[in-house]
Amino acid sequence: MRDLVEVLYREIPSGVGSKGKLRLSKEDEKRIIRKGALWAVENGMGEKEDLDHTESGGVLEGADPAVISDKAYERGAAQQGTLGSGNHFLEIQYVEEIYDEAAASRLGIFPEQVTIMIHTGSRGFGHQVCTDYLEVMERAVRKYGIKLPDRELACAPFNSPEAQDYMAAMKAAANYAWANRQCITHWCREAIMKTLGLSPGDLGLSLIYDVAHNIAKVEEHMVEGRIKSLVVHRKGATRAFPPGHRELPDDYRPVGQPVLIPGDMGRASYLLLGTERAMEETFGSTCHGAGRVLSRHQAIRQAKGRAIWREMEDAGIIVRSAGKKTLAEEMSEAYKDISNVVEVVHNAGISRKVARMRPMGVVKG
Repeated sequence: MRDLVEVLYREIPSGVGSKGKLRLSKEDEKRIIRKGALWAVENGMGEKEDLDHTESGGVLEGADPAVISDKAYERGAAQQGTLGSGNHFLEIQYVEEIYDEAAASRLGIFPEQVTIMIHTGSRGFGHQVCTDYLEVMERAVRKYGIKLPDRELACAPFNSPEAQDYMAAMKAAANYAWANRQCITHWCREAIMKTLGLSPGDLGLSLIYDVAHNIAKVEEHMVEGRIKSLVVHRKGATRAFPPGHRELPDDYRPVGQPVLIPGDMGRASYLLLGTERAMEETFGSTCHGAGRVLSRHQAIRQAKGRAIWREMEDAGIIVRSAGKKTLAEEMSEAYKDISNVVEVVHNAGISRKVARMRPMGVVKG
């Protein structure tokens, strides 16, 4: 496990401002933001089957390279295929408990199976898109006379030029993120084969699902007895579509959409499924993670004088990170207990538990 964590840390760049193996020209980036995860597969990083198990097939149509700033292109040029920092991670886990054997079997999950969970997004590219368009939206609020209860809710009418440009830029960032996770998935497979001396056939590492948790999508939902077309914003939220939904791949349609809810690096993560109740009550959404109980500064103060990496090793978890500060910021005490959070969404019926995974090895930015 120590060797494997070390190889993954070396092969998949992490940390603030980390730069990846790929060096992209502006034209390369334009292709990525039009094609998403398909770009990675076409360039030998992954299989077509991966796209079947990726939300929206790993690409949103309508991304427009023309509405992206030079600064965003500049930041994205070296960050494709990188993990990043903060709460982004790569974890080697094992399936500790199964709650629904039939659903788990449909998803290819079984007890004591080794799994890998990846949490990252569009990196500096998407961050810059957000920064650029916050300024646009703040001007739009004044232009359209919108009254806000909080200035951070800056927005524009959906059919306005400002909103349409933002949607095209946001889709570009989402596509960059799907490509990023696809590249990392491919390098994970390569690292594990190299470390364990396995062939691709022996590896058996297939993608369960790739789902976004910071995205706005136009969807149809029932509102007051009528089907309406809505812009559903999921910020720190995960899509949780029910069995039978037309956006699900054929093999998952009987059970519903896989929902990934990560915990902190010292406790469990969960695999759940979307439900009809979520469609009725939460626009087909559930939570994304545990949520912090300590700010990053509070966590650093609380960790002073402690060796978090050693505490994790004593608990049987091998961890590698770009710095001690990250481990302090992301220690378990900084988060709610994910098991309590998952019980809430399960009992509320907006997603249902399938399996719990425990970490064995962690790569943090």
